[in-house]
Amino acid sequence: MSNVILQVDNGSKVYAGVHALQDVGFDVRAGEIHALVGENGAGKSTLCKSIAGAIRLSSGTIKVDGQPVDFQRPGDALAAGVCMVYQETSLVPSMTVAQNLELGREKLITRLRPLNIKAQQQLQSLNFHVDPTALVATLGTAQRQMVEIARAAYHDARIIIFDEPTASLTPEEKLHFFHLLHDLKAKGLGIVFISHALEEALELADRITVLRDGRHVVTQDAGSLTREDLVRHMVGRDVQATHYGRREGARTDARREKVLVVENLTMGNIVKNMSFTLYAGEVVGIAGLIGSGRTESAKVVSGALKRNLIGGGTVRLRGRAVRYDVPKQAIDDGIVYITEDRKLNGFFETMTVDENIHLGHLATRRGYKWTVSGRERRTLAGALSEKLKVRSVSAHARIIELSGGNQQKVVVAKSLIQEPSVVFFDEPTRGVDVGAIPEIHQAIRRLADEGKAVVVISSYLPEVLAVSDRILVARQGRIVEEFSAADATEDRIMFAAIH
Repeated sequence: MSNVILQVDNGSKVYAGVHALQDVGFDVRAGEIHALVGENGAGKSTLCKSIAGAIRLSSGTIKVDGQPVDFQRPGDALAAGVCMVYQETSLVPSMTVAQNLELGREKLITRLRPLNIKAQQQLQSLNFHVDPTALVATLGTAQRQMVEIARAAYHDARIIIFDEPTASLTPEEKLHFFHLLHDLKAKGLGIVFISHALEEALELADRITVLRDGRHVVTQDAGSLTREDLVRHMVGRDVQATHYGRREGARTDARREKVLVVENLTMGNIVKNMSFTLYAGEVVGIAGLIGSGRTESAKVVSGALKRNLIGGGTVRLRGRAVRYDVPKQAIDDGIVYITEDRKLNGFFETMTVDENIHLGHLATRRGYKWTVSGRERRTLAGALSEKLKVRSVSAHARIIELSGGNQQKVVVAKSLIQEPSVVFFDEPTRGVDVGAIPEIHQAIRRLADEGKAVVVISSYLPEVLAVSDRILVARQGRIVEEFSAADATEDRIMFAAIH
């Protein structure tokens, strides 16, 4: 594995006088999986985007096969065999899967039938069950991730960068993806693997590089590192709280007020007679496989989706039957849903952090005004930013310039500024680093301590066990099992979710 096919020397990137990267050295060898880890804002995505041509370094050089390159755009990197699979997919929603695979290699005249056949062969070779004629807009998060991976293979990339590729995959899909990475490695490709799941990095990688505050900290063989070593390198100290632990003092007798009752909720073929009850002052975890109706149920309750007009079930908020046509109505009643897809539905990327958070305030009855005070916006948004420890390069930074985890904190802040009484968190720590996870968990627990009813939808069972007072298991559009925090185990939850 001595054949270096990609090398970054003294790479630096400066935004508004602040270094996002500073003199970083990094290399990838043919036939290796190289994990890149670090806290949010450490510079991982900035480094990889510069390698993939999405941004340009302020200084430093990038070499492919020993030759300096200067990619002006991602198409230049793709032509050189460098492809990046983004955490939030970069597909075109209005185009089909096959058209997205072909994107960047289009001919003057394209015949759809041969294109669809070629795409189908590519998807089948990767054992991805995705219809090549389907519009990307109709696909779920996991399927979009599959299309991104297929596109990299479709373009014969020699260096593939994966940014949090397993965040939206089921355990079965994740296992298949790991096999795929080993197949790509066996073919001599260089794989860069960005992940906040340190166990995955230790299991998959040949080498691991740690970045902290935009600087290179260490590069070592994965076999010589432990999880504790990685955490120490990432944060510069020992962090015990980054391990997922059981919820301390879980409330078994906290059902003081019945806040929300959902009975026989039905929406098409996805949600089928979903029933559950939420109480003030508790955190309810909802576990289940992708497609089990967890997210859709939360969206129906919060007005983002509509349940069946006839036989759609009932939703009662403090005893009053409610049916929302739009999220604004739910927000006025104190119900908010925090999306799992922050880039698509969570923020306006060209606005600043303060502007995004303040938009949540403007969506409420008390926040609606004909004029907006910049001072009021900075005060309200600044208080929540500080409370959730949102880190940005400057006060005027656009949210697109933030790391994924800090973007997630902004999305959370935008909902909490609405002072809700019922909060649905959908995959709250997806793409969040090991140091920030406890901060978000503390925010969730704090809401329950304040007497709010909180729901956490998560595909990661240790997270469900860590924050929940009560755990519901969804399967095929229904709640099929309920556990107390004391009785729940990963095995019992998974058994209920599958069988």
